[in-house]
Amino acid sequence: MDGSFSELEIRGLFFIIFFFLFAGIEFTFPFRQFIHQRGRRWIQNFAIVFIDTVVVRVTLPFVAIDIALMAQEKHWGLFQLISMPKWFVILASVIFLDFAIYWQHRLFHRIPLLWKLHRMHHSDIMFDVSTALRFHPIEIFLSMLIKISLVIVLGIPAAAVIIFEILLSSSSLFNHMNVNLGKLDSLLRKILVTPNMHRVHHSVVPQETDSNFGFCLSIWDQLFQTKVERPIAEQHDFLIGLYEFRDVTDNKISRLLSQPFL
Repeated sequence: MDGSFSELEIRGLFFIIFFFLFAGIEFTFPFRQFIHQRGRRWIQNFAIVFIDTVVVRVTLPFVAIDIALMAQEKHWGLFQLISMPKWFVILASVIFLDFAIYWQHRLFHRIPLLWKLHRMHHSDIMFDVSTALRFHPIEIFLSMLIKISLVIVLGIPAAAVIIFEILLSSSSLFNHMNVNLGKLDSLLRKILVTPNMHRVHHSVVPQETDSNFGFCLSIWDQLFQTKVERPIAEQHDFLIGLYEFRDVTDNKISRLLSQPFL
């Protein structure tokens, strides 16, 4: 043992810190009332993220960080061919990855086959920090392949990959919180995707579901005119989820995993 931490351990540590921080905030200052048993939902959503992690680690011999290290060693990609300060390459890489995730998210809404995978995330009829864990393993697998491709083409450094993965998971936990930050929300959303902004994305109204696609930076929704400031109904009132998946049985693990094939 050399005393160093692996990429998985670093990401895991930040995930645990931010999850319990944001969960503690929403437990203390809840915005919307829960209409179903929270404990059962949390167990199911945690089971999903565990399955996702196992699937990616078992099915892919390399993840994005491994490819980034390989790209650095073999001088693959655009950033490896252009002489730029390291800090600028890392910053540009993180911003570009967030931009790519925005467009990936839009494609998963736009293409019917991909939507069948992504709708599992939207089928949660409540909205809290655990909703951020709820993605179909096939979607996570495809997302990793997209990130790997970007790392190879651009030669994104390993440091940028780790920073982005931490930002992606922590911002996803943040913007799924069951809180209302009030005036602070309005200020933060000029730069970041906030809970009130992302909650609109989980509305049952199709025009609202197909809006606010960003995960970390809110600028992409502003630039590409997909930003909806507020829902038609009040924030504490509108329905969350999808009309076709509102039964308690739809949240069983077996049903969630088979949902794309129904």
